[in-house]
Amino acid sequence: MTPWIVLLLLALVLSPLSWLMPSRHQRGRMDVRLQARRMGVAMQLAPQEWPHWLAQEPPNPCPQYHRARRRGQRDCWCYWQAEPGKWLNQWREPCGDASLAEQLAALPGDVFKAEATAQMVALCWGERAQPDALQKIADFLQAHA
Repeated sequence: MTPWIVLLLLALVLSPLSWLMPSRHQRGRMDVRLQARRMGVAMQLAPQEWPHWLAQEPPNPCPQYHRARRRGQRDCWCYWQAEPGKWLNQWREPCGDASLAEQLAALPGDVFKAEATAQMVALCWGERAQPDALQKIADFLQAHA
């Protein structure tokens, strides 16, 4: 009887440690973030204000992948993906720059927002595991940094 009680007490003591182990989903996200870091892309969880007209409410805070911009880059823009391949600004107007619109359309369907300021270019991404999604994001950020 005593060995069973000892085993039960040991199991009760060790069971909370299993809660500290990351899940498979969390490990996948960590791997994507580490790979992005190796590619020169920074990531932060950033609180966002999403337009009311988006069909699906993105997560808040959302993973934001970004790169610093070079000096002299003055163009500032912000677009949200209303549906896969359809990018709109805050007034629900499509992207007027044909080159930028083509590059935005090539991004994965779970990229919610693309934004460029004088300091950085950023993408808010849902981090779903898709082949080549991270490479597309890194290429887009590199092209506009």
